[in-house]
Amino acid sequence: MMSIFRVEVLAAMVTILHLAICPYTKVEESFNIQAMHDILYHGLDIKSYDHLVFPGVVPRTFLGPIVVSATVAPLVYITKLLQISKFFTQFIVRSCLGAIVLLGVSSFADGVHKRFGSSVKNWLYLTMVTQFHFMFYITRPLPNVFALSLVLMALGAWLKQQHGRFIWYSAAAILIFRAELAMYLGLVLLMELVAGRMSLFTLFKHAIPAGVLSVGLTVLVDSFFWQRWLWPEGEVLWYNVILNKSSNWGTEPFLWYFYSALPRALAFSIFLVPLGLYFTPRLRPLILPAAGFVLLYSILPHKELRFIIYVFPVFNVAVATALSRLWMNSSKSTIQKLIAFGAILHLLANVASTAAFLYISRHNYPGGVAMRYFHQITPFYNKEHIHIDVATAQTGVTRFTQLNNNWIYNKTEKLLPGGPEMMSYTHLFVGASSVNDEALRPYKKTHSVELEIHGFDSVSLDKKSSAPVSLKMSPKIYILKKKLK
Repeated sequence: MMSIFRVEVLAAMVTILHLAICPYTKVEESFNIQAMHDILYHGLDIKSYDHLVFPGVVPRTFLGPIVVSATVAPLVYITKLLQISKFFTQFIVRSCLGAIVLLGVSSFADGVHKRFGSSVKNWLYLTMVTQFHFMFYITRPLPNVFALSLVLMALGAWLKQQHGRFIWYSAAAILIFRAELAMYLGLVLLMELVAGRMSLFTLFKHAIPAGVLSVGLTVLVDSFFWQRWLWPEGEVLWYNVILNKSSNWGTEPFLWYFYSALPRALAFSIFLVPLGLYFTPRLRPLILPAAGFVLLYSILPHKELRFIIYVFPVFNVAVATALSRLWMNSSKSTIQKLIAFGAILHLLANVASTAAFLYISRHNYPGGVAMRYFHQITPFYNKEHIHIDVATAQTGVTRFTQLNNNWIYNKTEKLLPGGPEMMSYTHLFVGASSVNDEALRPYKKTHSVELEIHGFDSVSLDKKSSAPVSLKMSPKIYILKKKLK
């Protein structure tokens, strides 16, 4: 078995690998990635911040971006002095976020070590790094990911029966980042109270100051950055749960998390979860709140895999206990050795599926690719005025990708296609599926196509081909250049 040190280093290496292969971000990450850019490059010049220049986003807290930006500020200062590409700073801030989540993983794994032993902890790491979704997401600046580290620290404190820390971490995760976590961490809290492991005195002793401090901190800090009084997570809760506006982004069946999200996240390891629960009944109090949270969260019709990312490491503990038991029993007979070998071999199947997911994901950011190519082919000294449409902004463009301070980058929405404002730009980034797409028609006579950027469309199967499985790519973004009169 690998040493504890080496499995943690392996987790860090896999995190960086995912980030290096897929360095761009998508629309869900837009607010936090722009906030980190603006904190690092605009400081207290709040009026230049992206969320005020291009308003309309649902308010989110600045506390997560502030922590990451403050951590990397000295390194970013050095990159400025050395005139290193600003896009490298995006890699730095995302690496820092990944490191913060891995600290949470380490805290949770320490709790697993205390409760189930060092072997289970090591198998937990080895299982986790072979799966795609958890390792892919932990560098992505989503509100869920900022909350993830706190949740894992809370669960680690719970496993070590450190109830005070559990309450403080939980309060910060719920009141600052993701209010729906009250369902998950509340179930853990309720279980501790019912079992008599936590008293009501301990609960109120920590919950009241933790709640007041968490809400007070986010209200004071975020009211300054948003330039109005607000509690961001309160507004998000009202928007998503009370008004149920999240349904505007699509809905899924009630059991979707169980038959789609969890199997994809755990990959082939999901088949070992029941075995782990059978081998180790002590796991059930750990798994029960996680399963309960997923069940309760299934009530909301809008569903995304990232919404339940907090439970992936928890279910992987069941996988790790199964692998640990099978490994320890492998010396008892040839049959048990073969069973253990087959179980461990599933990690290679996980790696294969992860490689496929990574390959597809790499081709899923045409906006970021378009911006990179545009900077490569356009002379730096030109005076360009660029309009970035919604499709481009949602698939990889951030302020970190806007590398030329002498150019103007604009992503104002709902401008009239072909209207005077659109005609004032030297270049247009337009999402379209072909040169005959309706979105390009207003510019047929006035603009020329400078670049056509392709992205992932679907997976194609051809049994007669030497490569029976291949990616189908199609046009996603067109860069149009205004013709000279």
